[in-house]
Amino acid sequence: MPDLVLRADADGLATLTLNRPDKMNALSIDLFIELRAHIDLITQQTATIGLVILRGAGKNFSAGNDLAGIAEGRLPPKPHFQAETIDRLANLPQPVIAAIHGHCFTGALELALAADFIIAAESAKFADTHAKFALTPLWGMSQRLPRRVGQAKAREISYTGRVYSGQEAAAMGLATQCVPDAEFEPQLETLARQILANAWFTHRANKRLFNDTDGLPLSAGLAHEIFRNQGRGPDMQARIESFKKK
Repeated sequence: MPDLVLRADADGLATLTLNRPDKMNALSIDLFIELRAHIDLITQQTATIGLVILRGAGKNFSAGNDLAGIAEGRLPPKPHFQAETIDRLANLPQPVIAAIHGHCFTGALELALAADFIIAAESAKFADTHAKFALTPLWGMSQRLPRRVGQAKAREISYTGRVYSGQEAAAMGLATQCVPDAEFEPQLETLARQILANAWFTHRANKRLFNDTDGLPLSAGLAHEIFRNQGRGPDMQARIESFKKK
């Protein structure tokens, strides 16, 4: 059986690809088990991996949770395994980009929201369809979606179950940008190279600050930044000298 999550590394970039294109990359338990293994390994590889891109094979990112698996009563290895896996993705030391084309529905949206930010192709389609199936979110939708788009818009998305385009996602702040499909790959690569060219130490430190202070009052967040700062990276002096020579 082919791998359900593919990993490809290149020059500090780890690309994780959901690989069930014949099932619209539906998020089965077996897929989550493979995804978890990749995440746990990347967590330990900060010296060689500076950025992670999560994407889907074929025409879609993912249609969401594997409803066939739910109907069959298949159980995960432990309670809340999927939610825990998504939380580990959100807390990877490295920045994570979710690259979305085609469908990104419900559980897939919860997965994408664990990324630091989302890049959408014009072909992208976003939706929260929990209410269509009398389900309630368990993988972070009620918490991460409002933090991304605001309470009112999150409620609209969840209550209506309607589909939003890539352009609409960018307009509401769900995605940071919407890219024409023909330009999606080159722009994604350019963005990755821009991020990787900067100090990985600083990326990890910034991500920790962003995560640790999310929801804190401004005064508490400022104090956290000052007193729990990671300081200077080991390549600071070399970067300054390089800049001076330009």
